[in-house]
Amino acid sequence: MAKLTLTTLLSLDGVMQGPGGPDEDRSGGFEYGGWVVPYVDEGMTQFVNEVFDRSAAFLLGRRTYDIFAGYWPKVTDPDDLIASRLNACPKYVVSTTLGHQPAWDGTTVISADAAAEVARLKESTGAGELQVHGSGTLARSLMGQGLIDEYNLLVFPVVLGHGRRLFPDGGPPTAFEVVHSRTTPSGIAIHTYRPAGRAQFGTIDLEE
Repeated sequence: MAKLTLTTLLSLDGVMQGPGGPDEDRSGGFEYGGWVVPYVDEGMTQFVNEVFDRSAAFLLGRRTYDIFAGYWPKVTDPDDLIASRLNACPKYVVSTTLGHQPAWDGTTVISADAAAEVARLKESTGAGELQVHGSGTLARSLMGQGLIDEYNLLVFPVVLGHGRRLFPDGGPPTAFEVVHSRTTPSGIAIHTYRPAGRAQFGTIDLEE
């Protein structure tokens, strides 16, 4: 059974929209695309390569799939780990609007009963990870159904004040345990978490 993991880039105030470039995602009037660029460093690159090296298959939302499909098939360097994995491994895109046969080899469209299909994919993928990258709408849906086994959150030292966030208002209170943690030279805090059940609450005893 594969582990379903989510890897995403976040600002300090939780925004995940348009990290890679100004025109990546301007929906909702978002004008701050490309906010990760000043902080990309060797430490981030090393971690991302480690993540892709564990991949067995990819599960993507439509927007992220389109961004990946427009770039990675053109990268043919066999020494590029990310390109090699994305181009060779099975890719599943959750979409009700991608009606044509995807041109990117190894792509399967999931258009109905996504939760049941994702659960089946976890069972059938085998060793390695079924990986979600970005894909905010899909990620929030998977979180709501308790299907994500592990979160890789790369938190950048910048506040944006606007944009779509990974964790929506009204989500279930959830506790997490830290699996790994590191900080890159440019200040990216990388945390790997596993869900640990419902959040617990109490009162701090100020008299102690």
